[in-house]
Amino acid sequence: MDTQSLLPRRKSDMITCIKDKIKNLNIVIGCPIGCRYCYARNNCRRFHITDDFNKPEFFESKLRLIDSKEPKIFLLTGMSDLAYWQPDWTEKVFEKAAATPKNTYLFLTKRPERLHIQTDLDNLWFGVTVTCAAEKNRIEILKSNVRAKHYHATFEPLSDEVGEVDFTGIEWVVLGTETGNCKGKTPSQKSWINGLASQALANNIPVFMKEDLFFAGIIPESQMIQKFPKEFNL
Repeated sequence: MDTQSLLPRRKSDMITCIKDKIKNLNIVIGCPIGCRYCYARNNCRRFHITDDFNKPEFFESKLRLIDSKEPKIFLLTGMSDLAYWQPDWTEKVFEKAAATPKNTYLFLTKRPERLHIQTDLDNLWFGVTVTCAAEKNRIEILKSNVRAKHYHATFEPLSDEVGEVDFTGIEWVVLGTETGNCKGKTPSQKSWINGLASQALANNIPVFMKEDLFFAGIIPESQMIQKFPKEFNL
């Protein structure tokens, strides 16, 4: 038994939980990629959210949840991958985004080669997830296939050292580690995290180290960097 997982999380008033600032709104649920560490697939099965997680489903009624008096930041791919959205789903979400310019909308994908998007909406941010050195070319593929105003990159969970990254055009970098207790879990190493953070900061890119890096004992509180793009107005 992993006794470490039974220990209570250490509290800190200095650490920001990213979900307190960015709201997960799962407009689409489902993804056929099949990542070993996928929490969304497990949650879908546990709570019987959809019949088959491999077949993404669009929950159009959730678009009404976007309407709010105060500006908000939404992650719309917390339980899906943008590359597997149907074109009409994307169109409807973009139309809603255009009608709510005060909000900011984030998207993530692991398959940027499947995307063909062009938009001039200033409140859409497109990103890729990178988990190892072999996947860092996803950043260039994203910028090639998605013509947009804003790009970001998330590095989690990391299975090895990514090495040198071309961050040209990237406006935000998020760093994290694998959570949970699944078989084959590979925690991020401090040197991997610091290496990526140093490169991003050298390019004047804000870096956000997710709270789990602190809770897992990988990055001490005094070294946690948690910055958002100025466009988020946080």
